[in-house]
Amino acid sequence: MSEHSTIEWTDATWNPVRGCSKISPGCKNCYAERFAERFRGVPGHPFEQGFDVRLVPEKLPEPLRWKTPRKIFVNSMSDLFHESIPDDYILQVAEVMREANWHIFQILTKRHDRMAKLLSGPMKAFAAEPHIWWGVSVENRKHGLPRLRKLQKTPIAVRFLSIEPLLEDLGEIDLRGISWVIVGGESGPGARPMQPAWVRSIQNQCSRDGVPFFFKQWGGTRKKVSGRSLDGRTFNEFPEFDLDRPVNSIAATIPLAPWPAFVPVGALVGA
Repeated sequence: MSEHSTIEWTDATWNPVRGCSKISPGCKNCYAERFAERFRGVPGHPFEQGFDVRLVPEKLPEPLRWKTPRKIFVNSMSDLFHESIPDDYILQVAEVMREANWHIFQILTKRHDRMAKLLSGPMKAFAAEPHIWWGVSVENRKHGLPRLRKLQKTPIAVRFLSIEPLLEDLGEIDLRGISWVIVGGESGPGARPMQPAWVRSIQNQCSRDGVPFFFKQWGGTRKKVSGRSLDGRTFNEFPEFDLDRPVNSIAATIPLAPWPAFVPVGALVGA
């Protein structure tokens, strides 16, 4: 979507896929869906098809052309491991991330089973790359904590959690093998409230276990007013990382598979 981002924990967003579908309670008030559906039917708009899942292969080379190192949130408007996206296309996204190693790539999913399967199989070569961070969303105990446990069992270099929207007290969390934790409340119309005690509990556990903690927002219908200060402090902690890598001057010339310019996923999977 953008070479620059207003998301507090990243620098840019990259969307080689657009659209998604709901899978758990954390999806109820999806900001991406709300944004995309505003433009359904608008001719020529990137979201003319609303929030339907679509591949956008012309976006694949974008990070190779960004010469300034940055943190890049992959598919802020989708889920890379959505069941409709072909394995071969996911592998191409991963290949771009591996080649553009002067950036940090941040991937989040609620489809942890598929991510684990691919990273333990055909994408195993990408799992050890320290500049590619793999994360799962955690909104509650029932749906989020199983994702955390699956992530911990997946052999990857950098694992992180996006605990947003935090919908209940998670209790004691096993943070072994986790490199970073983001916490945030839900925002926008119908936002479900987040209690300060839930956030403090996670922050205290991160502090105890030496895990960097990033508090994104309290959320609500007026998130700018509610802010992102926790007990008078702003938490902007990140894992240690090195962005001092040379730009590969020939990276932008790397050939990618000749996907059509704009692909409805149904056309590829026979839906």
